[in-house]
Amino acid sequence: MEDRMNLDSGLQMIAANLYPPCPQPELAMGIPPHSDHGLLNLLMQNGVSGLQVLHNGKWINVSSTSNCLLAFVSDHLEVVSNGKYKSVVHRAVVSNKATRISLAIVIAPSLDTVVEPAKELLDSQNNPAAYIGMKHRDYLQLQSSNRLNGKSVLDNVKI
Repeated sequence: MEDRMNLDSGLQMIAANLYPPCPQPELAMGIPPHSDHGLLNLLMQNGVSGLQVLHNGKWINVSSTSNCLLAFVSDHLEVVSNGKYKSVVHRAVVSNKATRISLAIVIAPSLDTVVEPAKELLDSQNNPAAYIGMKHRDYLQLQSSNRLNGKSVLDNVKI
């Protein structure tokens, strides 16, 4: 994985999110449902809940503990594993009581790495490729030009 994804030249991106208290949280969304690019997403929070993950069609609240690190499977790991590992669809909701802070760290391949299903996992009869190969740079461009909406970006590379 380290060699194939060119992790020595890979990207680690950090996104800091601040969600101040909202007087009408039922009318607002912190971040809409989405999955992340890259292989893994590490998330730290300040102890204020607001993260939800989609599981079996239902939104599940993820309790927030200070000094805790959450790890999510991201889109590129789903592609490399040919769908064996699924990227996590998640969203952030706001609170009317407290300010939520999160720090997301995305671990991703280099921009010029073509992310495709690992050949060792493919079999033309029983397990054909389920995704097309795409440079990480092109995937990021596709993601930035798309609305956040579940796995809408990943759906663009499915065969």
